[in-house]
Amino acid sequence: MQEDRTLGRREFTLAAALLALSGATITISACGGGGSPSSPSPTPPVTGDKVGAIASNHGHSAVITAAQLTAAGALSLDIKGTSDHPHTVTLTAAQVASIAANQRVSKESTTDDGHSHTVTFN
Repeated sequence: MQEDRTLGRREFTLAAALLALSGATITISACGGGGSPSSPSPTPPVTGDKVGAIASNHGHSAVITAAQLTAAGALSLDIKGTSDHPHTVTLTAAQVASIAANQRVSKESTTDDGHSHTVTFN
């Protein structure tokens, strides 16, 4: 016989916090009335994540997770997002540490589809 189990608020919060620390994304959605936005809304970052501002953006998304910031290692971010083509932003360990310390870091993406983007964190 299968046992149905309902999570209490405390258990759910603990599970969500553990998933957030592991770098997983939790999306909770609800249905309801109202019109849909003209363009998709980006998924809000998990607390502690850093979202980069992308110049001349057309669907790209640059997010460094809280776990990546804590690890403070070099990163190669795929910023494709909802765009139809990829770009990559490469950050050194020192740049990731600066972003974690709330310092502004700007970096040029790879050139793909005939163009590149400047991505700025903080």
